[in-house]
Amino acid sequence: MLDSTLAKVSPPERPLPSLRLLRTVVRNPIEAWPRPVYEEPLFRSRLFGRESLFVSDPDLIRTVLVDRAESFCKAETMRRALRPALGDAILTADGAHWRWQRRAVAGIFRPERVAALVPAMLAATERTRDRLLAAGPDATIDLASQMTRTTFDIIVETMLSGTRGIDAARVEAGVTDYLESTSWNVAYALLKAPGWLPYPGQRRAERARDYLRAELLRLARERRAAGGGGHDLAALLIGARDPETGQAMSDRDVADNLLTFITAGHETTALALAWTFYALSRHPDVERRLVEEIETVTGGAPLAPEHLEHLPYARQVVQEAMRLYPPAPVVVRSALETLSLGPETVTAGTPVYVPVYAVHRHARLWERPDAFDPGRFAPEAARARHRFAYLPFGAGPRICIGMGFAMREAVAILAVLVRALQVAVPDGHEPRLKLRITLRPEGGLPARVTPRGRDPESPAGVASR
Repeated sequence: MLDSTLAKVSPPERPLPSLRLLRTVVRNPIEAWPRPVYEEPLFRSRLFGRESLFVSDPDLIRTVLVDRAESFCKAETMRRALRPALGDAILTADGAHWRWQRRAVAGIFRPERVAALVPAMLAATERTRDRLLAAGPDATIDLASQMTRTTFDIIVETMLSGTRGIDAARVEAGVTDYLESTSWNVAYALLKAPGWLPYPGQRRAERARDYLRAELLRLARERRAAGGGGHDLAALLIGARDPETGQAMSDRDVADNLLTFITAGHETTALALAWTFYALSRHPDVERRLVEEIETVTGGAPLAPEHLEHLPYARQVVQEAMRLYPPAPVVVRSALETLSLGPETVTAGTPVYVPVYAVHRHARLWERPDAFDPGRFAPEAARARHRFAYLPFGAGPRICIGMGFAMREAVAILAVLVRALQVAVPDGHEPRLKLRITLRPEGGLPARVTPRGRDPESPAGVASR
């Protein structure tokens, strides 16, 4: 069953003509990547008269993201897409300002700190499980929305000490409304159009941005007024000092970084899980093996934090889902100087794309690249693979600082939910992959939820409660 067809992007055979390219970039930029991006180590392209370079070779990706990282900066397309909402926070900053912000928050992501947060992850997921079970047999849900609600609950509990008064539904809607506008910002940046140029949906995106920024600024001010104590992310940001200047973060700096971690931190994991459940619904044999592993490890008892270290197959399932559907499907840099990259000369200012989605499905790097096979991440197979052929969290100095947190969270949520619920995406529904900074299922991901064990034909036939 590992070759069951899953949704994917169908790339054009050759670069699109300019007008069609513009329409495609606005509608869904990932559909503009031509087939050679998935087949060749390097592909030079002209986007609206500007040279761009797609880098899919793992050795050259290492050059861009690690060996010559200082020769590249965040590309203008990403700055224009994200800075209006996130300011000059850790995701959008460069240079010394980025370095001291990263050092400021590193403590909260130490392995022992993340391990201490697992009980809160499990408790939040159990609330989701109970909510879905209470919806009744064969309830229909939007997987993407339910996973977003769960990961938002977790990040508020673990990163903000259970701060109350944040409207999760409105934050989710605000993130979606804002991200919908980002393709216009990307297109305008490629065209070198002025920032004031209007675009469809701009007012909705600006209202969403203003709400999100105001809400997190309120939270930052309240925490500082209360003394800023504690060991959560808000406290670390309030107490952070630049080691070179002694400068502290302003309330705006704190708010921008909180918004970065709340949005990026829960959005990406939620999408990884939604795509994981979609893949499992098409591969009952994988789901059966996963449930069996969980029941063997727990002995039928409730999932406990110590169980997570003994669920290697669950981790492999999540890793393979993130290969096929990387939540952050592209990394974009801009060359700061003229340099050689393999056989190509990259001039200063050239946008350099690491097309993570295409790298993860590259014909030269993966056997049956479109097939869902968690066995790819068994220890021996993983060790044999080039480190830079798999990049769900990026790589190099700017690798996702919350990678360890995200993987524990994803495995915890998956293990709690899959043993209690069978999630089935309708056979007639093929989600369309949509790039809006993250890789989303367009229009959500509808699924039917059945308590596991109610149907004797369900995978593993195991009741979890």
